[in-house]
Formats: sequence, C-alpha cells, structure tokens
Amino acid sequence: MKIGDCMKRKVFISRPGITIQKAAEIMVQHHIGTLPIVNDSMHLIGLVTLHDLITPAIPAFYQLVEDLDFVHDFGAVEDEKPAREYLQSPIEKILKEPVYVEETAGLTRAITMLQEHDLNDLPVVDEKMRLVGIASRVDIGVALLSNWTLPS
Repeated sequence: MKIGDCMKRKVFISRPGITIQKAAEIMVQHHIGTLPIVNDSMHLIGLVTLHDLITPAIPAFYQLVEDLDFVHDFGAVEDEKPAREYLQSPIEKILKEPVYVEETAGLTRAITMLQEHDLNDLPVVDEKMRLVGIASRVDIGVALLSNWTLPS
C-alpha cells in the first residue's frame, strides 16, 4: 500500500505572509494540527504545527520544575496569551522547513518520516512537488494495522 492510498485529499492550507494569529485561527476553525504553507503553484514551502504555536504560550518556569505531574493546573497563568507583537508577526517567524513524502512512497517510509521529524501529520506531494494530500499518524497506522492478520 502507498501513502497516496490512505491520505486525506482535502487539505487546509495557507499562503506565506499571514500572521501567527491567522494561522492559529485557521487551525482552530478547521480543527487541524498541521498547517501546510504553499505558494501559488501549490508547492510546499513550510509547515506550522500546534507545537510551534503553543510552545511560546507555555510558561517559562515549567522547565524549572522537575515533575509536573503534581501540578493540577497553572491557575491564572493558563489564561495568559502570547504578546500582541508575537501574534502579529509573520508566519515565517516560526515556519519549519517542509517535511513531506511523495504519494508513491510506502507506508513504512511515511511512518518513519513522522517518527524522525516528530510530526503528527505528513504532507504528501506529487511528482511535480505540488501538495496533493496529508496523512496523519492515525491514517498511516490504521492502514498498516489493517494488513495484519491475527491467528484465530
């Protein structure tokens, strides 16, 4: 089975030049964890993930606490939002290099790419490097597991 067989073809995308705030709004509106950024030719130029957006909002002191399991909540700190200047910054400030796989790639290669780059979603491109889909860990994992036959 190839990644093109189990990917989602409906991909929510954005163009370069949007703000970090706009990227967050798109991700919330469409309930997605990865936002591919593409040019006018649909060539993938970068990725924004929930991790990229949320990390600046996590209080800096969390790194000083050795065991966070005992902390029920962070109280008023949980209502903190990133600074307006940060939210109005261009998405290029946090844009990651594009990680992708071609639609003819096998599932093992795709899941390996997710593992290697610590991603939850993997953009899929065609032979001309245009974005044609996206596959999540769940999409790939379910496709891999569906090929398993268990003894009776």
